[in-house]
Amino acid sequence: MDTMAESHPCSCGARHPTGVRRCPGAPAGAKAGSGRDRGAVALFRIADMDCPAEEGLIRARIGEMPGVLGLEFNLMRRTLKIRHEPAALPAITEALDSLELGARLADKASADRAATAETRISWRKLAFAGCLAAASEAFELFIQGDVGGSGFHAPAWEIGGKAIAEWLPPIMAVAAILVGGLATYRKGWLAVKNRNLNINALMSVAVTGALALGQYPEAAMVMVLFSLAEAIEAKSLDRARNAIKGLLSLAPEQAMILDADGAWRETDIKRAAVGDRVRVRPGERVPLDGVILEGRSAVNQAPITGESLPVEKTAGDPVYAGSINESGSFEFRVTAEAGDSTLARIIHAVEEAQGARAPVQRFVDRFARIYTPAMFAAAFATAVIPPLFLGGIWREWIYTALVLLVIGCPCALVISTPVGIVGGLSAATRRGILIKGGLYLEQGRLIKWLALDKTGTITHGKPRQTDFAEWGGLERDRAVLLASSLAARSDHPVSLAIARQAAENGAARLEAADFSALPGQGVRGVMEGREWRLGNHHLIEEMHMCSPELEKTLFALEKQGKSVVALIGERGVQGLFAVADTIRESSVGAIRELKRIGVKTIMLTGDNGHTAGVIAGQAGVDDFKGNLLPEDKSAVVERLSESGLVGMVGDGINDAPALARAGIGFAMAAAGTDTAMETADVALMD
Repeated sequence: MDTMAESHPCSCGARHPTGVRRCPGAPAGAKAGSGRDRGAVALFRIADMDCPAEEGLIRARIGEMPGVLGLEFNLMRRTLKIRHEPAALPAITEALDSLELGARLADKASADRAATAETRISWRKLAFAGCLAAASEAFELFIQGDVGGSGFHAPAWEIGGKAIAEWLPPIMAVAAILVGGLATYRKGWLAVKNRNLNINALMSVAVTGALALGQYPEAAMVMVLFSLAEAIEAKSLDRARNAIKGLLSLAPEQAMILDADGAWRETDIKRAAVGDRVRVRPGERVPLDGVILEGRSAVNQAPITGESLPVEKTAGDPVYAGSINESGSFEFRVTAEAGDSTLARIIHAVEEAQGARAPVQRFVDRFARIYTPAMFAAAFATAVIPPLFLGGIWREWIYTALVLLVIGCPCALVISTPVGIVGGLSAATRRGILIKGGLYLEQGRLIKWLALDKTGTITHGKPRQTDFAEWGGLERDRAVLLASSLAARSDHPVSLAIARQAAENGAARLEAADFSALPGQGVRGVMEGREWRLGNHHLIEEMHMCSPELEKTLFALEKQGKSVVALIGERGVQGLFAVADTIRESSVGAIRELKRIGVKTIMLTGDNGHTAGVIAGQAGVDDFKGNLLPEDKSAVVERLSESGLVGMVGDGINDAPALARAGIGFAMAAAGTDTAMETADVALMD
């Protein structure tokens, strides 16, 4: 969450752009801070920081140290930015080293690379520990004699006057704890050593207390289940990191940039500066944000804005990093460096939203900040006060204190899953709804607003021909034959929709000779000895064929959110074809049902206001917002959250920030992107 990326004065007296160059007088990994911050900024990569428990430990250790001006944690990337006085860095580094969490000074590039590394979890070790714990429980039952009326009794063989079977439960329990719980003991010891009684410390003491009380199987099973819960959470963070990795791969690493000597060269996008001239060829992804200087093309902005159809771009129009150039070639002027592009802001928004949700998802850790020390104090008082002041027996009251500590351990809140939740999750899965935790199943009833993406969620996400208007006297069948023959040679989504509709109706096809694309306008070809064109509104105007009557018809169709192309021959416009993304048949009924149960709906889309208004009216949503970028969708969700729990439904990369920001995110998994799947809390598989 790089909120300090700006040019600033450093303690050395010079100005350095934050995040680009470090202060020459600072150690590697430390960067200059802003004048407002009065110090330097050090970026640490902390390999073992996987949950808020470690964050709390670090905050307690260095948060109040002299010279520390501010802390900025990012669990997603396992990084910590520390704003500090320059002279305090050695003491800060030493303090972090003492926590044994693998803290190392790093620059942003190395931290980005390390952030994609997955947490190493030994599932085999956990499974083996679970088997040992279960076996310990089983042998404990056997020792008690007749098991369930089966007539089975423990063997009578003895070692040192004690039956062999009686040695097995404690041996297996201790082995299970050693195999599956050493990491928890290590974290617990670090917490105690740094006077921070977190849940790991309480778990360690509680399990040790259970062993001291002779409750070996219970101690082993509690430790194994707690370790399993920690491993699952670490894995969920890995899935979120993979979503970020997928976003990073959208923009190409190289761009064709015009050098000062007038030559075009492939250059790393990180070296591109605002004002550079970049060329994009057909089929390539746009590498950076910018404004077109020369050329025109249809650009697919769906990964960024979610618009269902490619947008015609010409000189003066903006383009976004990660979008796809469909047809023509163009050159643009860079308006934002790689780290400040729209795509980079999407990534930042996802990270920020994930981080903002972490305290909610880990309620138990916040609860334990008060509860854990209170339980330790109560157990200590129980062990000490009666023997000292009431004549109690030390052994009995220490035993009672350990019992209190074990039964008071909040691990049950972490590892328990009520039968109702298990049943609900299973039932949902059988119906193609993958819910990523009982928390979201429980909170679903609290949703006040449901925000819905348009393309691929309320609509099918694939444009279809919706209208045909005869024009210029050419018969419908003849116009469809000519237009579909040209459209079949194009890969533009609007052309594909026209060709598909004609094919479904059984229309024949002509051979188009001398075929060529008209960048940003349409296509042309010669059929039966005559030249025909299939193009958009821009082409009609350029050919000076846009009469007032035709303009009125075009405007009426475009006002309905439809893309219109015309078949143009030697005698002018000979037919109009309108294409639009159509609403799903089930959308209206689903939104009506949501209203019936008291959930308000709002449609969020990157499409223009006309298109958004038409679809919103057909779907029957309570409100809608158009022309939204990904961060705008996230902002709307955040604003709605002030009035209650908000759900967000989406399927695209552009929906990821809003999905992460929402109280519950729903991904349309059947046709959605991996990023949406990873970010959301519920995946609709069908």
